[in-house]
Parts: sequence; structure tokens; C-alpha cells
Amino acid sequence: MLRAIIFDVDGTILDTEQAILQSLQRTLREETQKEYSFEALRFALGIPGKDALQRLKVDNIEAVHQKWSAAVLDFSHEVAVFENLEAVIQQLARTSLQMGIVTSKTAQEVADEFDPFGLSDYFQHIVSASDTEKHKPHPEPLLKCLDTLQVAPVEAIYIGDSIYDFQCAKQAGAKFALALWGAKTTTGFKNADYVLQEPKDILTLIS
Repeated sequence: MLRAIIFDVDGTILDTEQAILQSLQRTLREETQKEYSFEALRFALGIPGKDALQRLKVDNIEAVHQKWSAAVLDFSHEVAVFENLEAVIQQLARTSLQMGIVTSKTAQEVADEFDPFGLSDYFQHIVSASDTEKHKPHPEPLLKCLDTLQVAPVEAIYIGDSIYDFQCAKQAGAKFALALWGAKTTTGFKNADYVLQEPKDILTLIS
């Protein structure tokens, strides 16, 4: 029985790819004097920013992360809620389902980059990267959200667009639905429980 639907944010609710990649590219250019292509930085989508900077072997991660977070806001005009998704979220909110968010954004990034879209109140609980020691693909963030909602993993579906979301759901024992509008490919998601072509397909999960 389905009792909860949990959403990722970047690439699932919000189309943030351009804002994240352009701001990271600019920050790295200024901090390291190196030019990175979008393809070289794409791995950073879906994991905490500090983890991405660590993989890039950036010095002074704390300061550079703050600079990157500020730079993302300069590209906020590039960010939008995926088409038709707000209406789907509103429809889900009228059901008896619990709704939550598990995101790699920090609490401050959620406040700066997600709350302005006016969707936060539809969700009973939001787990950010600030709330757990371990992050996706580790199951801890999803398990924390489900624990707060008092829902067993087998009664939940996590909707996401990255391999980290998929691994997080599987390790937590929840079902996974691939948001193809953000992922753009099914490669690597062979064992996804559901593949959603467009946001309205989420409603088929509860029919």
C-alpha cells in the first residue's frame, strides 16, 4: 500500500541544471583559473555541493562553496518548476498521501532556491543536506524523512532524476520512480520501479 511520495528537488521539481552548471563553471574559473566543460561538471548534479568540490580537488571548500551558492542565485532566472508539476503536486496534496522532500541542497539553499517557488507548504517534511551526516546515495536522508512521516520504506516511492536518488531509494528499501524529464535518459536505471515520462505520469502511481 502506498502511503508516501517523496521528491528530490533539482532535476525533479525544479529545472536547475543550467543554473547549477553555469554558476559552478564561473566559480571554478575565478577560483582555479581552469575552464571546465558542462560535461565535465555534470557529475555534480544531485550530490551536495561540498562533495562535488571535494571531487574537483578544490582548496578551501567552505569558502568556495559559499561563493558557488551565491553565484547560483545570479542564475535564478534560469530556474523554473518543470511544466505541469505544480498542478500535480497540488493534486497529490488533496489526497491522503504523505509528501516529503529529500534533497542534496543545504537548508540555506532550500530557503534561497526552493522556498521562493511557493511549493514548500505542500510537503509535510523536508530533509536537506544539513539534516544528516551521510548524504545520497546513502539511504540515511530518505530513512530520516520516512521516519519523521512514520511511513515504512516499502510504503513509499522516491521520485528522482539521478543515479544517487536511485541508489538512495534502493538502499532504503523504498520504490524508485525515475523523473525522465530531468534525467533525460534511462541508462543506468534498469531496475527502476517506474519510469515517468512527464510530471502528470506521477498521478498513475496513485490510481
